[in-house]
Amino acid sequence: MAKHWVQVSSPDGPFDAYVATPPVTPGPGIVLIQEIFGVNDHIQGVAEKYASDGYTVIAPDLFWRSERRIHIGYSDAEFRRGMDLAGKLDPAKTAADIAAAIKLLRSLPECKGPVSSLGYCMGGMLSYRTAASGDVDGAICYYGGGIGDQLALAAKIRCPILFHFGEQDQWIPRSVADGLTAAFKGRDLAAVHLYPGVGHGFNCWARSAYNQRAAALARGRSLEFLSAR
Repeated sequence: MAKHWVQVSSPDGPFDAYVATPPVTPGPGIVLIQEIFGVNDHIQGVAEKYASDGYTVIAPDLFWRSERRIHIGYSDAEFRRGMDLAGKLDPAKTAADIAAAIKLLRSLPECKGPVSSLGYCMGGMLSYRTAASGDVDGAICYYGGGIGDQLALAAKIRCPILFHFGEQDQWIPRSVADGLTAAFKGRDLAAVHLYPGVGHGFNCWARSAYNQRAAALARGRSLEFLSAR
């Protein structure tokens, strides 16, 4: 497995993205969309785990207009810093950055076949929006903050999509999962999973919210979803 940083072209100039490639190439692609903490050790670790499963993964640095390759931890002060950076993102430019990363990913010789988006928290919401844009063949959204305000986008989604939510998420009410189920009713595209007894961020092994059982179950479901593309 190889891992390195690449540059992605955009109208505003080049920006960086972390790439992890599988031991045997080419493989299907994943655009991995960061949380508010940047393309930090956890996101890089997630990229490497999926690369070990045979996927070529690109994780674009979405905060580059504020600060390049930002690496934020999980203290209260760092959380506030991440929220501030997320608040400065321009939605249209962020969508264009993700689209540019997907375009580069599809051009890599290590990538062949379907490309899916996978995101956590802020990235989960952006994965949902990326699915609505039509740029990917599938999308996975972990506890996507803000999705509840964008349920109308479900009507634009034509690819399979998978949602993971903690049943005790302190930021995302149960009504969001229920709303997504209703929004996709009658369309065999979406699977919405609730994980009992866990809260926001349950997939991140660097956070106190980490729950091994829920993270393993969600990862297994995600790999099954990806393998069906």
